Amino acid sequence: MPRYRARDGLSLFYDVVGAGPPLVVLPGGPGMDVRYLGDLGGLAATRTLILADARGGGRSEVPPDPATVSFTAQAGDVEALRVHLGLARIDLLAHSAGALTAQEYAVRFPARVRNLILVTPIGRAGRDVDPAELAGIRAARSSEPWYPGAAAAVGDRSPFAQARLVPFHWHRWSPAHRSHYVAAHGNPLRWYREAFYSGTARPGSVPAPVLVLAGASDGMIGTAPARVVAAAHPGAHLEILAESGHRPWAEQPVPFRSVIDTFLNAGVGVDRTGQS
Repeated sequence: MPRYRARDGLSLFYDVVGAGPPLVVLPGGPGMDVRYLGDLGGLAATRTLILADARGGGRSEVPPDPATVSFTAQAGDVEALRVHLGLARIDLLAHSAGALTAQEYAVRFPARVRNLILVTPIGRAGRDVDPAELAGIRAARSSEPWYPGAAAAVGDRSPFAQARLVPFHWHRWSPAHRSHYVAAHGNPLRWYREAFYSGTARPGSVPAPVLVLAGASDGMIGTAPARVVAAAHPGAHLEILAESGHRPWAEQPVPFRSVIDTFLNAGVGVDRTGQS
């Protein structure tokens, strides 16, 4: 199994799927097993996906110091992976909470990022949710049979209540999406979330081209965080998929792939260390 060493010696896992120019992929959660992303709706047909488990998540080692899983600290792991892969610059895609790590990396190492793709990001420096927008997205689902139970769970942080909220994450809550959630749901360590958000984002914007993708029906975080992120980076393009929730590659794979391929194909090929 492919692994690399972080600067503090921790052994971190990554998987390689697909064919074509490499695209480094960071999962959300925070701390979820990267396997929930699958092949990103078929994106592996045109890209070699470098799917990286974050420290303490998936098949990577758990660090002895919880502070090292902060999103700011994990930006250093992305740099270690880039060096390990022998790439002078990388195309980088991140989902949800992983977008904090990706933006931190792109601001800290601007010369190392060719293109940045942020899929349903949670915000620029934390969770930039608009409560009014989120309430409206959820209320629009009031005719669904699962709605009363999900609505009753809002504000309850217990694991059982959080599971009842999951239908809000999708444009359509179907048996297929239920199976996707059950098979892909990660189990991060108890302390992980607090430690991940303990970092303070480095100020600044990303100079590389940035694509921000959001789902119009994302009842987990809404579209406000994506708008905040797009506004933070002058070269950003915001794309909102009309029939998607928090995982657009699963609900609208064809437009998801098309938007990303178009964005990446506007750039140039692979940059390997020591080559132009």
